[in-house]
Amino acid sequence: MTIPAGFTVRRGRPEEIDAVTATLVAEEVAVRGSTGWDVTDPADWWRGLELQGEAWVAENGAGGIAGCLGVFTRNDSFEGWISVHPDFGGRGLGTALIEHAEGRSKDLGGTSLRLGSFAENADAQRLLGAVGYRPVRRFYRMQIDLDAPPPEPEWPAGVTCSPFDVAEARAFHAAIEDTFAENWDSSPIPFDEWKALRIEAPAFDPTLWLVARDGDEIAGVARCEAKRWGVGWIASLGVRKPWRKRGLGLAILLRSFREFYDRGERSVGLGVDSENETGAPRLYERAGMHVVAEDVVWEKQLA
Repeated sequence: MTIPAGFTVRRGRPEEIDAVTATLVAEEVAVRGSTGWDVTDPADWWRGLELQGEAWVAENGAGGIAGCLGVFTRNDSFEGWISVHPDFGGRGLGTALIEHAEGRSKDLGGTSLRLGSFAENADAQRLLGAVGYRPVRRFYRMQIDLDAPPPEPEWPAGVTCSPFDVAEARAFHAAIEDTFAENWDSSPIPFDEWKALRIEAPAFDPTLWLVARDGDEIAGVARCEAKRWGVGWIASLGVRKPWRKRGLGLAILLRSFREFYDRGERSVGLGVDSENETGAPRLYERAGMHVVAEDVVWEKQLA
């Protein structure tokens, strides 16, 4: 890796999250004109990197954060995000961070690397294309603004829904793994790692997690978070295969909307693969959600 003059690259530290947030926010504002982020959003990402990857920062000569890099090291396909503060663009820092991400991925056994970019960031996309990456997927951030209480969900016969109970953590985890096993970006997470990442998170709120049951079996789940990107956030929503095509996904979605509405939240969002195998974007559109942002995932095979 060739680091541009005046910069150093080193491991990131938990206490630097405010400076990392400033870099990420500045990039989004520069390319999108606005942002809904606050420190809670990158903090969750930064904490995840401590548990399942590596966090790096590029420091300028004055000791400030000029860029950041996070690489999740799950299985043999690694994924990450690189951000350079607009004040330091055009100096080769993005190229250096990409090279560093590739080097660390290979050192840790990765055979490919996926890097994300804002769809509007033309400079980042030109750079990624120039160094051998190709776009492989697009992800939407979708949102609904609730001017009135959402409609009551209609549950399939025999299915009930209630908040998550920590005592059923293993069953909930197993249902999540089963639900998303066929997704394009599926990457299984062992229970203990998942527990540390989600249940032991500082903002964990079990009353925002929902479990739909058919008898004693978990048929579908939703894991929601009080605030992400400035809105109530549905971090995961899934229905296990035997219960699909019965309206359960819509019912869980509407129940999630109502939970947020009753807490005073008037906007709810989620992220989804634009080519999701179960057709999730169409379901969300039918429920009144619309696309508010788009990210592109680029991939490169590592020699």
